[in-house]
Amino acid sequence: MARNDLAERATSSQQPAPRPLLSPAARPWAAAGLVVCVAVTAVLGALFAHQTRGSGLDVAIDARIQAGIGGHPAVLRGVARLGSAPAVIAVAGALVLACLATRRWRGALFVLIAVPAAEIVGEYVLKPLIDRTMEGDLVFPSGHTTGVVVLAAAIAVLLTGPLRPAWPAAARLSLVLAAFLAAGATAVAMIGMGAHYFTDTVGGAAVAGAMAPATALALDWVAARGGQRKSVSAPISSVVSSSVRRARR
Repeated sequence: MARNDLAERATSSQQPAPRPLLSPAARPWAAAGLVVCVAVTAVLGALFAHQTRGSGLDVAIDARIQAGIGGHPAVLRGVARLGSAPAVIAVAGALVLACLATRRWRGALFVLIAVPAAEIVGEYVLKPLIDRTMEGDLVFPSGHTTGVVVLAAAIAVLLTGPLRPAWPAAARLSLVLAAFLAAGATAVAMIGMGAHYFTDTVGGAAVAGAMAPATALALDWVAARGGQRKSVSAPISSVVSSSVRRARR
Protein backbone atom coordinates (compact mmCIF):
# COMPACT_ATOMS: atom_id res chain seq x y z
CA MET A 1 0.00 0.00 0.00
CA ALA A 2 2.88 2.38 0.78
CA ARG A 3 4.28 1.76 -2.69
CA ASN A 4 0.90 2.52 -4.20
CA ASP A 5 0.75 5.80 -2.25
CA LEU A 6 4.18 6.76 -3.53
CA ALA A 7 3.21 5.90 -7.10
CA GLU A 8 0.06 7.99 -6.86
CA ARG A 9 2.04 10.97 -5.56
CA ALA A 10 4.66 10.62 -8.28
CA THR A 11 1.97 10.47 -10.97
CA SER A 12 0.18 13.55 -9.65
CA SER A 13 3.44 15.49 -9.38
CA GLN A 14 4.35 14.67 -12.98
CA GLN A 15 1.20 16.25 -14.43
CA PRO A 16 2.25 19.25 -16.53
CA ALA A 17 1.34 22.64 -15.15
CA PRO A 18 -0.89 24.87 -17.33
CA ARG A 19 1.17 27.11 -19.56
CA PRO A 20 1.12 30.85 -18.81
CA LEU A 21 0.32 33.56 -21.33
CA LEU A 22 3.64 35.32 -20.81
CA SER A 23 7.05 33.83 -20.17
CA PRO A 24 8.95 35.02 -17.08
CA ALA A 25 11.36 36.91 -19.34
CA ALA A 26 8.50 38.72 -21.09
CA ARG A 27 6.67 39.86 -17.95
CA PRO A 28 8.94 42.83 -17.11
CA TRP A 29 8.62 44.06 -20.70
CA ALA A 30 4.86 43.64 -20.56
CA ALA A 31 4.70 45.56 -17.29
CA ALA A 32 6.89 48.33 -18.71
CA GLY A 33 4.70 48.56 -21.81
CA LEU A 34 1.62 48.74 -19.63
CA VAL A 35 3.05 51.65 -17.64
CA VAL A 36 4.13 53.53 -20.78
CA CYS A 37 0.74 53.10 -22.46
CA VAL A 38 -1.14 54.22 -19.36
CA ALA A 39 1.11 57.27 -19.13
CA VAL A 40 0.61 58.12 -22.82
CA THR A 41 -3.16 57.82 -22.47
CA ALA A 42 -3.19 59.98 -19.35
CA VAL A 43 -0.97 62.70 -20.82
CA LEU A 44 -2.85 62.92 -24.10
CA GLY A 45 -6.17 62.84 -22.31
CA ALA A 46 -5.12 65.73 -20.09
CA LEU A 47 -3.81 67.74 -23.03
CA PHE A 48 -6.86 67.32 -25.24
CA ALA A 49 -9.68 67.27 -22.69
CA HIS A 50 -12.69 69.22 -23.94
CA GLN A 51 -10.84 70.29 -27.09
CA THR A 52 -12.66 70.75 -30.40
CA ARG A 53 -9.65 70.96 -32.71
CA GLY A 54 -6.39 69.22 -33.42
CA SER A 55 -3.01 70.13 -31.98
CA GLY A 56 -0.15 71.50 -34.05
CA LEU A 57 1.19 67.97 -34.40
CA ASP A 58 -2.21 66.76 -35.59
CA VAL A 59 -2.49 69.52 -38.16
CA ALA A 60 0.93 68.73 -39.60
CA ILE A 61 0.54 64.94 -39.75
CA ASP A 62 -3.13 64.86 -40.70
CA ALA A 63 -2.58 67.24 -43.60
CA ARG A 64 0.23 65.09 -45.02
CA ILE A 65 -1.78 61.90 -44.76
CA GLN A 66 -4.92 63.40 -46.24
CA ALA A 67 -2.98 64.98 -49.09
CA GLY A 68 -1.39 61.66 -49.91
CA ILE A 69 -4.30 59.22 -49.67
CA GLY A 70 -7.40 61.32 -49.12
CA GLY A 71 -8.34 61.01 -52.79
CA HIS A 72 -9.18 57.31 -52.39
CA PRO A 73 -12.24 57.33 -50.10
CA ALA A 74 -13.50 53.90 -51.15
CA VAL A 75 -10.19 52.26 -50.31
CA LEU A 76 -9.98 54.12 -47.02
CA ARG A 77 -13.48 53.05 -46.02
CA GLY A 78 -12.63 49.45 -46.84
CA VAL A 79 -9.48 49.50 -44.75
CA ALA A 80 -11.23 51.29 -41.88
CA ARG A 81 -13.78 48.48 -41.69
CA LEU A 82 -11.03 46.30 -40.20
CA GLY A 83 -11.58 48.22 -36.98
CA SER A 84 -15.38 48.17 -37.08
CA ALA A 85 -17.28 46.37 -34.34
CA PRO A 86 -18.42 43.45 -36.55
CA ALA A 87 -14.87 42.84 -37.79
CA VAL A 88 -13.34 43.02 -34.31
CA ILE A 89 -16.00 40.69 -32.90
CA ALA A 90 -15.50 38.22 -35.76
CA VAL A 91 -11.72 38.05 -35.34
CA ALA A 92 -11.94 37.87 -31.56
CA GLY A 93 -14.49 35.07 -31.85
CA ALA A 94 -12.23 33.17 -34.22
CA LEU A 95 -9.33 33.49 -31.78
CA VAL A 96 -11.47 32.25 -28.90
CA LEU A 97 -12.71 29.26 -30.89
CA ALA A 98 -9.16 28.41 -31.97
CA CYS A 99 -8.00 28.50 -28.35
CA LEU A 100 -10.91 26.34 -27.19
CA ALA A 101 -10.34 23.82 -29.99
CA THR A 102 -6.70 23.43 -28.96
CA ARG A 103 -7.47 23.42 -25.20
CA ARG A 104 -5.74 26.72 -24.59
CA TRP A 105 -8.29 27.76 -21.99
CA ARG A 106 -6.29 30.65 -20.63
CA GLY A 107 -5.78 32.02 -24.12
CA ALA A 108 -9.52 31.96 -24.77
CA LEU A 109 -10.19 33.76 -21.48
CA PHE A 110 -7.50 36.31 -22.30
CA VAL A 111 -9.16 37.26 -25.59
CA LEU A 112 -12.64 37.24 -24.03
CA ILE A 113 -11.50 39.76 -21.41
CA ALA A 114 -8.91 41.93 -23.16
CA VAL A 115 -10.79 42.79 -26.37
CA PRO A 116 -14.14 43.85 -24.87
CA ALA A 117 -12.42 45.56 -21.94
CA ALA A 118 -10.30 47.72 -24.23
CA GLU A 119 -13.34 48.74 -26.27
CA ILE A 120 -15.46 49.47 -23.19
CA VAL A 121 -12.77 51.56 -21.52
CA GLY A 122 -12.19 53.55 -24.69
CA GLU A 123 -15.78 54.07 -25.79
CA TYR A 124 -17.69 54.33 -22.52
CA VAL A 125 -15.12 55.66 -20.05
CA LEU A 126 -12.43 57.70 -21.77
CA LYS A 127 -14.39 59.27 -24.62
CA PRO A 128 -17.05 60.86 -22.38
CA LEU A 129 -14.46 61.69 -19.73
CA ILE A 130 -11.97 63.42 -22.04
CA ASP A 131 -14.68 64.88 -24.27
CA ARG A 132 -12.52 65.71 -27.25
CA THR A 133 -14.71 66.28 -30.29
CA MET A 134 -14.50 66.61 -34.05
CA GLU A 135 -17.60 68.12 -35.63
CA GLY A 136 -19.57 67.21 -32.53
CA ASP A 137 -18.42 63.57 -32.32
CA LEU A 138 -16.31 62.19 -29.48
CA VAL A 139 -13.01 61.10 -30.99
CA PHE A 140 -10.41 60.40 -28.29
CA PRO A 141 -9.35 57.62 -28.20
CA SER A 142 -10.05 56.15 -31.62
CA GLY A 143 -12.27 53.11 -31.16
CA HIS A 144 -11.31 51.59 -34.51
CA THR A 145 -7.63 51.82 -33.62
CA THR A 146 -8.23 50.39 -30.16
CA GLY A 147 -10.01 47.38 -31.63
CA VAL A 148 -7.40 46.44 -34.22
CA VAL A 149 -4.43 47.05 -31.93
CA VAL A 150 -5.81 44.97 -29.06
CA LEU A 151 -6.46 42.15 -31.55
CA ALA A 152 -2.90 42.45 -32.87
CA ALA A 153 -1.56 42.36 -29.31
CA ALA A 154 -3.67 39.30 -28.51
CA ILE A 155 -2.39 37.53 -31.62
CA ALA A 156 1.17 38.40 -30.60
CA VAL A 157 0.68 36.92 -27.13
CA LEU A 158 -0.93 33.74 -28.47
CA LEU A 159 1.61 33.15 -31.25
CA THR A 160 4.86 34.13 -29.54
CA GLY A 161 4.28 33.29 -25.87
CA PRO A 162 4.25 29.93 -24.08
CA LEU A 163 0.85 29.09 -25.62
CA ARG A 164 2.19 29.35 -29.16
CA PRO A 165 1.30 26.51 -31.52
CA ALA A 166 3.93 24.22 -33.04
CA TRP A 167 4.17 26.21 -36.26
CA PRO A 168 7.36 27.43 -37.89
CA ALA A 169 8.61 30.60 -36.22
CA ALA A 170 8.62 32.44 -39.54
CA ALA A 171 4.91 31.71 -40.06
CA ARG A 172 3.98 32.83 -36.57
CA LEU A 173 5.99 36.04 -36.75
CA SER A 174 4.59 36.79 -40.21
CA LEU A 175 1.05 36.59 -38.84
CA VAL A 176 1.95 38.88 -35.95
CA LEU A 177 3.55 41.37 -38.32
CA ALA A 178 0.50 41.24 -40.61
CA ALA A 179 -1.80 41.93 -37.65
CA PHE A 180 0.14 45.02 -36.62
CA LEU A 181 0.40 46.24 -40.22
CA ALA A 182 -3.39 45.93 -40.49
CA ALA A 183 -3.73 47.91 -37.27
CA GLY A 184 -1.46 50.65 -38.56
CA ALA A 185 -3.30 50.77 -41.88
CA THR A 186 -6.61 51.13 -40.08
CA ALA A 187 -5.33 54.07 -38.03
CA VAL A 188 -3.96 55.78 -41.15
CA ALA A 189 -7.27 55.21 -42.96
CA MET A 190 -9.21 56.85 -40.13
CA ILE A 191 -6.96 59.91 -40.37
CA GLY A 192 -7.12 59.93 -44.16
CA MET A 193 -10.92 60.00 -44.07
CA GLY A 194 -10.86 62.90 -41.63
CA ALA A 195 -12.61 60.82 -38.97
CA HIS A 196 -9.86 61.19 -36.35
CA TYR A 197 -6.89 63.32 -35.42
CA PHE A 198 -3.50 61.62 -35.40
CA THR A 199 -3.30 61.77 -31.61
CA ASP A 200 -6.69 60.03 -31.36
CA THR A 201 -5.16 56.99 -33.01
CA VAL A 202 -2.15 57.16 -30.71
CA GLY A 203 -4.53 57.21 -27.76
CA GLY A 204 -6.44 54.22 -29.13
CA ALA A 205 -3.24 52.26 -29.59
CA ALA A 206 -2.17 53.17 -26.04
CA VAL A 207 -5.46 51.97 -24.54
CA ALA A 208 -5.10 48.65 -26.35
CA GLY A 209 -1.41 48.47 -25.49
CA ALA A 210 -2.28 48.82 -21.82
CA MET A 211 -5.25 46.45 -21.72
CA ALA A 212 -3.60 43.48 -23.42
CA PRO A 213 -0.58 43.15 -21.09
CA ALA A 214 -2.68 44.07 -18.06
CA THR A 215 -5.06 41.20 -18.80
CA ALA A 216 -2.27 38.72 -19.52
CA LEU A 217 -0.34 39.64 -16.38
CA ALA A 218 -3.48 39.48 -14.23
CA LEU A 219 -4.54 36.06 -15.53
CA ASP A 220 -1.07 34.61 -15.07
CA TRP A 221 -0.89 36.04 -11.54
CA VAL A 222 -4.27 34.60 -10.56
CA ALA A 223 -3.33 31.21 -12.01
CA ALA A 224 0.00 31.24 -10.20
CA ARG A 225 -1.70 32.03 -6.91
CA GLY A 226 -4.11 29.17 -7.47
CA GLY A 227 -1.21 26.85 -8.24
CA GLN A 228 0.56 27.81 -5.02
CA ARG A 229 -2.54 27.02 -2.99
CA LYS A 230 -2.86 23.63 -4.67
CA SER A 231 0.82 22.84 -4.06
CA VAL A 232 0.31 23.57 -0.35
CA SER A 233 -2.97 21.69 -0.01
CA ALA A 234 -1.90 18.64 -2.06
CA PRO A 235 0.61 17.22 0.48
CA ILE A 236 -1.90 17.79 3.30
CA SER A 237 -4.68 15.97 1.47
CA SER A 238 -2.26 13.19 0.54
CA VAL A 239 -1.24 12.66 4.17
CA VAL A 240 -4.87 12.66 5.30
CA SER A 241 -5.92 10.13 2.66
CA SER A 242 -2.94 7.91 3.51
CA SER A 243 -3.84 8.02 7.19
CA VAL A 244 -7.42 7.08 6.44
CA ARG A 245 -6.35 4.12 4.31
CA ARG A 246 -3.98 2.88 7.02
CA ALA A 247 -6.69 3.21 9.66
CA ARG A 248 -9.03 1.02 7.56
CA ARG A 249 -6.49 -1.77 7.24
